[in-house]
Amino acid sequence: MKPTHIEHIGIAVKSLDEAIPFYEKVFGLKCYAIEEVADQKVKTAFFKVGDTKIELLESTDSEGPIGKFIEKKGEGIHHMAFAVEGLEDCLKDAEAQGVRLIDKQPRKGAEGLNIGFLHPKSTFGVLTELCEAPK
Repeated sequence: MKPTHIEHIGIAVKSLDEAIPFYEKVFGLKCYAIEEVADQKVKTAFFKVGDTKIELLESTDSEGPIGKFIEKKGEGIHHMAFAVEGLEDCLKDAEAQGVRLIDKQPRKGAEGLNIGFLHPKSTFGVLTELCEAPK
């Protein structure tokens, strides 16, 4: 596996309505997309910083992954995502090297990307997402 760049950093927030103006006013960034990913029970907002994106994540259900994360840990960095080529092979290779996977097969994520998560127990406490643009 050879990531090409950090695709995005995911930040869990209680409210996009409060967080978006902060990133726009304080950092001068522009929110270019807001999207709901219903199967992940999350609403996302994206900002571009160079080649990297910031993804704000607001739970749409307290029992969803972001809702549970905020309940347990509070707002903050939720995950780091790497852009890769050959996502399915990357997941297989990671598993072959003993990495615990959350997703054994790619699935659809925000912005139309194919995604797969590596378990934080195998990545030194960092929930790690691998992303690939569909072909």
